[in-house]
Amino acid sequence: MKTFDDISFSSVNASTSRRDFMRHASLGLGGILLGTSGLAGSLTGLPESHFGPASLEAWQANKQFGVALVGLGKYSTGQLAPALRETKLCRLAGIVTGSPEKVPQWKSKYNIPKENVYDYKSFDRIVDNPDIDIVYAVLPIAMHAEYTIRALQAGKHVICEKPMAMTPTECRQMIDAAKKADKKFSIGYRLHFEPHHQEVMRLGQKEIYGPIKCLVADNGYVFKNDTPWRVDKELAGGGPLVDLGIYCVQGVVYTKGQIPASVTAKFTPKPNNGLFKEVEAGVNWQFQFADGSVADCRTSYAESLPNRLQAEAAKGKFELTPSFGYGGIKGTTSQGPMNIQNVNQQARQMDNFADCILNNKATRVPGEMGLRDVQLMAAIYRAAETGQKVSTKDVQNIIDRTNSR
Repeated sequence: MKTFDDISFSSVNASTSRRDFMRHASLGLGGILLGTSGLAGSLTGLPESHFGPASLEAWQANKQFGVALVGLGKYSTGQLAPALRETKLCRLAGIVTGSPEKVPQWKSKYNIPKENVYDYKSFDRIVDNPDIDIVYAVLPIAMHAEYTIRALQAGKHVICEKPMAMTPTECRQMIDAAKKADKKFSIGYRLHFEPHHQEVMRLGQKEIYGPIKCLVADNGYVFKNDTPWRVDKELAGGGPLVDLGIYCVQGVVYTKGQIPASVTAKFTPKPNNGLFKEVEAGVNWQFQFADGSVADCRTSYAESLPNRLQAEAAKGKFELTPSFGYGGIKGTTSQGPMNIQNVNQQARQMDNFADCILNNKATRVPGEMGLRDVQLMAAIYRAAETGQKVSTKDVQNIIDRTNSR
């Protein structure tokens, strides 16, 4: 019988595409999510009360970890680099890119010295650079494992964007590399540090409105091929499920506070635009939990979906709409608006990682959580391909508990 370590949501033989990508492609990263209006009442970094004592000392002394971004696409350009101007415990110190034409603007805009600029061939020399403490891998999924492991072997702490890797086996290799290097390693799950999502974790896991009966999560937009690697299966691993649907996977799991017991799924029809020769255009799936509750989820590159996370419980409802974007999240419950202030999600995420390093704390979003989600997505693909209900009993059992903050 196959285990989830035998399952991939993609072909692993991606060497040719990877080389071509590094040589020719522009790394346009990050998924264009809905809800990109300006932040209202944006905060910078984590509140002082959330820092450990070593972080407070570093903050007061104006000591910050140097971060190197690996890949200068949309997510690095539009979200991570600007956020690093707001972090309290981190700063942008270096860049790694296969696009030399981008280097002058980044050096000028962020005051990056030439010795902190790398390409993919010179990347391993980062081991000799004491100015860089954290490497943030912001690359196509096919490149995550390689550059995470190389960064860890170079003695750097690592954040890896989601999804963690192409296969559960790669995920385990990354986890093992972090343990061997004795370095902190986390996945770029920014919404675990976002207060609206922290509130739905509390409402769901604490059963404030009673046990959850049904969850709904949707995330999709019409893909315009502005980042072609996203529909290249060897680079992306899949289509909208791995890019956008992973937010739905995450959202229903941490709201319910349980791993589903099984999943059924169905691919949606592909439009006749030639974009989806290698990956799905969309997929609808349902998670079934052991207590009889369900989560109905949808993701798409061919349809604009509501961008929502909803929960119906025995004594009330709560939801986030919009729920997964960068530009502001809004929440309501049966009792009215949540009235929670929006924050810079990426700044909070990166400051939290620095706080874990400084105080030797475990991250809330470890590699094991990334492994869990790769396994769950593999189960969704298998269910859609076979038309059968697929058990998820072998999935890594890890949950971000509300009382672990």
